[in-house]
Amino acid sequence: MEHPIYQKAEDFIRQYYKENGFNEAACEARLAEICLSIRQSGTYQHTSEELTYGAKLAWRNSNRCIGRLFWNSLSVSDKRDAASEEQVKEALLEHIEYATNGGKIRSAVTIFKPSENTGDPVRIYNHQLIRYAGYRQEDGSVIGDPHSVEMTEFCIQLGWEGKGSPFDILPIVIQIGENEPYLFEIPESYIKEVQITHPENVTFNELGLKWYAVPIISEMKLEIGGIDYPAAPFNGWYMETEIAARNFTDENRYNVLRDTAKAFGLNTQLQSAMWKDRAVIELCTAVMHSFKQAGVSIVDHHTASQQFELFEKKEIEEGRNITGDWTWLIPPVSPASTHIFHKAYDNTWKSPNFFYQASLFEKSETQKNTCPFTGVSK
Repeated sequence: MEHPIYQKAEDFIRQYYKENGFNEAACEARLAEICLSIRQSGTYQHTSEELTYGAKLAWRNSNRCIGRLFWNSLSVSDKRDAASEEQVKEALLEHIEYATNGGKIRSAVTIFKPSENTGDPVRIYNHQLIRYAGYRQEDGSVIGDPHSVEMTEFCIQLGWEGKGSPFDILPIVIQIGENEPYLFEIPESYIKEVQITHPENVTFNELGLKWYAVPIISEMKLEIGGIDYPAAPFNGWYMETEIAARNFTDENRYNVLRDTAKAFGLNTQLQSAMWKDRAVIELCTAVMHSFKQAGVSIVDHHTASQQFELFEKKEIEEGRNITGDWTWLIPPVSPASTHIFHKAYDNTWKSPNFFYQASLFEKSETQKNTCPFTGVSK
């Protein structure tokens, strides 16, 4: 059958049946069902089993993820029947609660209705389900997370009032079909945060840093066998450098590297003093110490690199080609100390996978002309 959806469906279904040890006759029968469905309606529906395995493959195929060793342990929640704002809200809160698990983080994905010819049945505005707000000041500075400024202003436009502190949890904004955006706050009992302290430096602790326990990406779409799921929030757990060397360190984020250096009495006048290197290591030490002390799952970049090496070996044993984006796989701290730094990777993006999609902010401005910004950076 010459149809773009069918070609992708066939590739996925054959892979699904082969990797799960099903017989060829069953595979051909399933493909015949899909072919008929596409001829009649232009699309087809995944079974729950296909959806579950497809989501796991999407993780296995994620070129930018260093944590793929655990792809087959992903918990998949099928919420394709969620049709109202309240049903989607409840499913998202369930995801946060399940994934957080009191600190023993569980990898999970919640999958809502697939895209239709008439548009997307469910969309989520947030970059992550849990994220700190960013308040733009008159002088151009930002209180909180600069990455969240546009989202924060959008939420305020919808009627939300934040406290104006550096660590305010943003509400979640969803949209069902062509309905107006629907905003709700996450109950405090669902949110686990970690106070970031250093085991050897009291002055550092006065910076008052903290971070949330689980990163749940919610703006990407999941594609399985030619079917797009525009709302499919998913999570793993943090690697310490994501928080310490990026969220806290980047100049366009919390930018606390110089404050950290001062807390440790480092000379910040000369680059050759390596104060940035020393400060970021202390931040990594503080994040690892704090998460472990709080009983929250986290992995250091050296262990994560070793885990990825084991993933590579297992994939080779299974006769599968390993794909990866080297620029994302190398950790931002001491990359040359890992095997990844010294290798080249095929950056071909396989399907199933998670993909970026057009920002809802752009759509909102075009349709309503009320949004005071053009979109968010990816």
